Amino acid sequence: MAQFDVYVNPSESASNGIPYVVVMQSDLLESLATRMTIPLASIEFASKAPEKLCPTVLVNGQHLRALAHYAAPLPSKSLKKVVSNLSRSADSLIGAMDAVFAGV
Repeated sequence: MAQFDVYVNPSESASNGIPYVVVMQSDLLESLATRMTIPLASIEFASKAPEKLCPTVLVNGQHLRALAHYAAPLPSKSLKKVVSNLSRSADSLIGAMDAVFAGV
């Protein structure tokens, strides 16, 4: 599991508005049983969220918002299907996490 890999949301109940999650955790922590993730929501789901906190990303031709304020650990065994990698959006994703933790 690489940092910034995008997976199908393992929660079936949330997958309608939040189809994917992105792994934010460093590859150096591979041995842990969980991965810190950010949910990726449809634009409509997060239309009023500030861009710095919820940057727009592109996954398989679909524009989504990364909801950094909803970041949560998920069991790594629940993340099964990699669909993309957002390393090209690393700066905005890390910036969103900085906004959550440091307010910057």
